[in-house]
Amino acid sequence: MSQPEPSGGRTRVDMMKVLVTGAAGFIGSHVRRALAEAGHDVVGIDLLAEPVHGADAEPPEGVARIDIRDMEALAPVLRGVDVVCHFAAATGSAYRPAEYAAHNDHGTAVLLAAMREAKIRRLVLASSVTVYGEGRYRTVRGGPFFPGLRSRADLDRGMFDHRAPRTGEILTWEAVSEDAPLRPRGFYAASKVAQENYAFAWGLSTGAAVTVLRFHSVYGEGAHSGLPAQVRAALAAGAAPRVFEDGGQVRDFVHITDAVSATLAAVDRALPGFVPLNIASGHPITSWEVASIMTKAQSGPDPLVTGQYHLPDVRHFVAAPTRAHHALGFTATTPPRTGLTDYATAQPLSAVETTRPVASEP
Repeated sequence: MSQPEPSGGRTRVDMMKVLVTGAAGFIGSHVRRALAEAGHDVVGIDLLAEPVHGADAEPPEGVARIDIRDMEALAPVLRGVDVVCHFAAATGSAYRPAEYAAHNDHGTAVLLAAMREAKIRRLVLASSVTVYGEGRYRTVRGGPFFPGLRSRADLDRGMFDHRAPRTGEILTWEAVSEDAPLRPRGFYAASKVAQENYAFAWGLSTGAAVTVLRFHSVYGEGAHSGLPAQVRAALAAGAAPRVFEDGGQVRDFVHITDAVSATLAAVDRALPGFVPLNIASGHPITSWEVASIMTKAQSGPDPLVTGQYHLPDVRHFVAAPTRAHHALGFTATTPPRTGLTDYATAQPLSAVETTRPVASEP
């Protein structure tokens, strides 16, 4: 009979050795701690790239400084690993297209090759809803419609919603399932699609299982990018949060505790084959609501709706989390109003916060 482990009440039978890449990053660091608390044997690696972690950053305890593009360095840390949680990725505006390709695309390909050599057969890949690009819409009488870019003429006169090409009718957004086409608009999104494609091909060639977590915008302790972080930064500086367009862009924001819960569920529940899953709160809200909730929590200045826009921006995007519930038993438990209020009133972050304008996302 298996004896209980002291940590998390797990037994030796269900305890796994898990490698977390990007283990010093925002989500990866939370996942690493949670896996260890659950009783797993966790190995953490991170490049600690300067654009993300700053100059001369030192790895936290339990994390080794390893570049996933270094096949030789990966070999010893992969030995005996049961599952790899792949969070390492270049993110944010500091990177150029070639750097996204070098870190995200090439890095993932090298990691998968090393996993093949180590005979590892399970991967949990952190992806993003940005892989879909623009959302899904519908006319009153028509079927689903996936629009392209909005016209600059419409945007210049404050018409931010998508319209039906023939009638001019304003389109209504619908939640996007995992079967929707992948039409990335930015370089980061394109690199995440490439990661998924490499993982799919690796799974086919090795018979391995791949669970892809397409996260909505994740926020919470340790976040330094994304709309909530930008609003929080403005409030910390005593400035009014600046919201692009008319503030009516609809999104879904996932609290870090829910993102971690989804990842642990994906580690614990081995799904066969290649399974992409939308990870969302299930409570979509507008950009203006995000800024308003956080402003009220801080008793700060009212959000400023600027009317500014970025032509490639997505108008509305909400992904359906139904499949994640059925496949993993995962349902987010932190509604945006609660999570955003807590985030707005939390202690200041250690990193330097910026007051750049709040743009659309993803």
